[in-house]
Amino acid sequence: MLLNLIRFFRVIRIKKLLVHKQLFLWAAIVWAGIIAFFCLIQLNNVPLGNVSNIDKYVHAFFHFVLTSFCYLFLKKQISSSNSLKPLVFSFLFSFFFGIVIEISQELFTLSRHADIYDVSANTSGAVLAVAIAVLFKK
Repeated sequence: MLLNLIRFFRVIRIKKLLVHKQLFLWAAIVWAGIIAFFCLIQLNNVPLGNVSNIDKYVHAFFHFVLTSFCYLFLKKQISSSNSLKPLVFSFLFSFFFGIVIEISQELFTLSRHADIYDVSANTSGAVLAVAIAVLFKK
């Protein structure tokens, strides 16, 4: 009886861990879709206020969140606590995803164009996410 109870709680614990892993994966996928949507649609009539280069802050925020979700997912996948792989892979995914979005803007839209400063802002957001993850890791 006790052995069955222990197995039951072990299965529940494993299922909860799998749910958390999947949650971060789905959050990263949905967030990447949101980034793609907002970066590839026409946004000529959106009031952005008087903040200079506000779109660069938006790009940095987008990639900060994307890198964070990817890191949280990969951190759960890779069990070694000292491994830098989740940070490196998260950063590289966000970096290359941003480049693909910029290329897609140039090739597949009429109202949007690739911008090296957007790639720089994307990279800044990803670097900030990695820096915060490193600070909280210690």
